[in-house]
Amino acid sequence: MTIDLAKVEATLLAAAEAAAAHTLPLFRTTLAVDNKYTLGFDPVTEADRGAETVIRAVIAEAFPDHAIIGEEWGNSGDSDYTWIIDPVDGTRAFISGAPVWGTLIGFAHSGVAIAGLMSQPFIGETFLAVPGRSTYRRGGLTTPNRTSGQTELAPCRVFTTTPSLFRTPEMMSKWTAIESATRLQRFGMDCYGYALLAAGHADLVIEPFLNTYDIAALVPIIREAGGAIACWDGSDPTIGGNVVAAATPELLEKALELVNAS
Repeated sequence: MTIDLAKVEATLLAAAEAAAAHTLPLFRTTLAVDNKYTLGFDPVTEADRGAETVIRAVIAEAFPDHAIIGEEWGNSGDSDYTWIIDPVDGTRAFISGAPVWGTLIGFAHSGVAIAGLMSQPFIGETFLAVPGRSTYRRGGLTTPNRTSGQTELAPCRVFTTTPSLFRTPEMMSKWTAIESATRLQRFGMDCYGYALLAAGHADLVIEPFLNTYDIAALVPIIREAGGAIACWDGSDPTIGGNVVAAATPELLEKALELVNAS
């Protein structure tokens, strides 16, 4: 079976537009927040649930035979082609009024993400990749994404959502090694940090314990922009895990060596 990549791209954009129509009216409003966890805090809102519902509807209309994995409504279907949805990646940012959340929609074939989209509708930005290209769209203009090309750790600009993600002493030693080896560290970016890496404004992103819907959409956006991304053991990150994204394959190799030596 040959997949129609133009249709995949159109579906990604249509699904993001449908999601934005649901999320934007709720952003920076008084919004009920539920907690998924009995212990700790994992927020979810009407924006998350409603956006995933409309994304699923767009995908199901275009590709009714494909499987779907979503953070809020689980798994459906059985196919070599899978759509992977995080309707609001960065719900903590969303409920805090910070425009660094995004809608993530990934498209995987045989377990590897080959197309994906990150939409930040409040700013009006879309980062999108299909095989052969990664693009940035805003205000009617489309430009290629291209990573910084950085190959050395010392000058790196590094993102992680928060160092508290590295919640064991062993994990924290890995973060400390990256922090000590690099020039600049910034926090609280969620999916937006990976998008900035693809666009050349950051050099490394490192995070543990990611789910597939946290990362699948971002994998092709980074790879098609010239970057590299893998789990700490070198495996493909589409299904989630402990992840490093880098501006170049050379930089990824150095980051992985440092992480695995710590």
